[in-house]
Amino acid sequence: MTGRLYLDTAAAAPVRREALEAAWPYLAGAFGNPSSHHEFGRGPADALTDARARVAKVLGMRTTDITFTSGGTEADNLAIIGMALGARTQGRAQTQGRAGTAVPPRRHIVTSPIEHEAVLASVEFLARVHGFTVTEVAPTSDGTVTPEALTAAIRPDTVLVSVGYANNEIGTVADIPTLAGIAHDAGALFHTDAVQAAGWLPLTGLGVDALSLAGHKVGAPKGIGVAAIRARVPVEPLIHGGGQESGRRSGTENVALAVAFATALELAEAERHEAADRVRAIRDEFIAAVLDSVPGAFLTGAAGMAGPDGRPARTPNHASFCFSHTSGEAVLLELERRGVTASSGSACAVGSDEPSHVLTALGVAAEVAQTSVRFTFPSSITGEQGRAAAQSVIAAAESLATSFA
Repeated sequence: MTGRLYLDTAAAAPVRREALEAAWPYLAGAFGNPSSHHEFGRGPADALTDARARVAKVLGMRTTDITFTSGGTEADNLAIIGMALGARTQGRAQTQGRAGTAVPPRRHIVTSPIEHEAVLASVEFLARVHGFTVTEVAPTSDGTVTPEALTAAIRPDTVLVSVGYANNEIGTVADIPTLAGIAHDAGALFHTDAVQAAGWLPLTGLGVDALSLAGHKVGAPKGIGVAAIRARVPVEPLIHGGGQESGRRSGTENVALAVAFATALELAEAERHEAADRVRAIRDEFIAAVLDSVPGAFLTGAAGMAGPDGRPARTPNHASFCFSHTSGEAVLLELERRGVTASSGSACAVGSDEPSHVLTALGVAAEVAQTSVRFTFPSSITGEQGRAAAQSVIAAAESLATSFA
């Protein structure tokens, strides 16, 4: 194939020109601090207010719910740690149950072992430093957290449930509205990491108390994210100072990147239906070609078809495999040589040579998990490029099979 094909948008999507152009004025002439009460601050302050309103509209939330952060990791930390500590320090820990019965202090958190590292590390911090207890719900072999499993894990003292909307390594999509309803029926808060869902799945009607987004997944520059947390929910801030972002995240806001994020998110949402349908078909053809032609390859995560409620089983742009009897790193290097860029999993597991915690939690043997390769397609991919990528994967696998024969 000619040119280089980038199939790692789960790590970072190409930056949209429109986002850069929208940001530029606030990097140049309109440089004032949005907290300054003079003419140099008013323009940036108005732009920040507008960006917040635009993000809120895409999410079907209120402007007071939107907190700009440095990215998805900080958004996860703020939502999980902030809400858990906020509940403890501002009264929710001693609330009454919905039926009026007394409940014990709420210091229990429910999550799953296949969440993003930012979620798992936040929960571990709460357990290690603040004495919370944690239950990890075992997912099914395709990465699904079932309503039955969540119901069984919730206790009278559960304060927070955090389950990702779309898994970054295997693409499996969770039934967030149902899971959030179960948490709320038990009086618990619900957070979802929606970083990989933006631009591919609906972001409204989820029924959550908080969700996390990252700008560089939808075409904004790296370094901007959103913790969308309902204003009625008490939040203990992680960063203290001047009380910006309604007291939830102090520090001078990055107006340029907030504007870029709002622009990119709006464009991704406007394109979502068309892009999801088109890319899903290309992705499904790619999966079928690889599975038909590469011995020992198997798909990780849920199958590509829709669930019984019409919800996709996995994000439309995502295909992930284990290539048994070879090395995932060797496959990636061979693909690089052939002009295809993919990844072995989460870009946030920096420098780790350990097998994927997601795959091992799903029962994949460690040595097999180390053969995993993730392909995440850009919205601009064409059918011809998808077919060429599949042929490159097949040729790479054949080359490695010959080399190690």
